[in-house]
Amino acid sequence: MNRVARPDGVITRGTTGINRLRRSDRWLTHRPQVVDLLRCAPNPLVVDLGYGARPDTTFELASRLRTVRPDLRVVGLEIDPDRVVEGRDGVSFARGGFELAGLQPVLVRAFNVLRQYPEDAVAGAWSKIRSSLAPGGLLVDGTCDELGRRCAWVLVDAQGPLSLTLAWDPFDVERPGDVAERLPKALIHRNVPGEGVHGLLRSADRAWATAAPHAPFGPRVRWRAALDLLRDEGIPVEVPRRRLRDNVLTVPWSVVAPS
Repeated sequence: MNRVARPDGVITRGTTGINRLRRSDRWLTHRPQVVDLLRCAPNPLVVDLGYGARPDTTFELASRLRTVRPDLRVVGLEIDPDRVVEGRDGVSFARGGFELAGLQPVLVRAFNVLRQYPEDAVAGAWSKIRSSLAPGGLLVDGTCDELGRRCAWVLVDAQGPLSLTLAWDPFDVERPGDVAERLPKALIHRNVPGEGVHGLLRSADRAWATAAPHAPFGPRVRWRAALDLLRDEGIPVEVPRRRLRDNVLTVPWSVVAPS
């Protein structure tokens, strides 16, 4: 493994928790673009960037992604040398930042990292990570609450951001707009009138309210009805074909791109 003398970035709080990133992990293991990338990669290397004070979520990521590609390798990177731990179960750890310690992974997960940076640092961080990706590689930049009940992430490729996804516990969140507090750094300050993400959240809340007659069948059924309403409104939301444990809203980046 290549090493760098001075990782690119700053030490953040490093809060973490067991099973905190389960919703994004589930999404990754069923996302066709991610699945195809992992299955076809000659060197299926995945980097978990900024895993925090404990590496629990890195091991969980490895376990879940290996249902797609059993021989993939996972490297957890932390800028704080005191957080680098011994590897096990085919997962290794090293010191590194946005330069990815000289690695060239097909997939990078960076959760709750950029949230602690200023908004104007996002573009540079994305660019730095993207420049180190393997051909066709992807970055997932996301944020979630302490228990992982409310999550949001952006999928990014070598050209730029592709999509925004919101995912939440159907039995814990009252309305889609409640996830706004966990928007990724690229969007959290854009949740104001006139911005795409603000309009999307308002439309999602209206659709959720309109779908209230489906409430007796549970929040998952109600949300599926709300997604259909959003599509009828002309918003290009993805309506999943399979049954989901989470309520999920995915739209192309063009819907929410900052004006």
